[in-house]
Amino acid sequence: MTTNRHFTPNEADALRARFALRVASHLEQGTAQMPHDITERLRFAREKAEQASRARVAFQQVAPVVLRSGAAAALMGGPSPWWLRIASLTPGLLLAAGLMVIHQLHDASQITAAAEVDAALLSDALPPAAYGDPGFAEFLRQRGE
Repeated sequence: MTTNRHFTPNEADALRARFALRVASHLEQGTAQMPHDITERLRFAREKAEQASRARVAFQQVAPVVLRSGAAAALMGGPSPWWLRIASLTPGLLLAAGLMVIHQLHDASQITAAAEVDAALLSDALPPAAYGDPGFAEFLRQRGE
């Protein structure tokens, strides 16, 4: 049965350090039996990892100073100024306006096309009912041949 226990940051760090020491001691015991070329590659990888760890620690020490003094970071923490809110809403409003204009233009072009068809039908010598007659369609087919 496992229990969920919450550790303080100091306890958690101590547990991590103890685990790391146990793993390191087991690895050290195993490296005594390995060939020289493998141990050299492992040494090189360990040195590289230590350098990366030092760089990460240095970054963690510098990062809070940058966050406290940087102008961009100051905007992230507090309430945003009015101009930033307006600037963030502007693209969405422009997109909505553009879509409405496109919709209006599309409707206008459909109305114009329908009006042209209606004008052609009404100005023709044939009555509109003739176009629906199946005999008239056959007449047009025979005339085209």
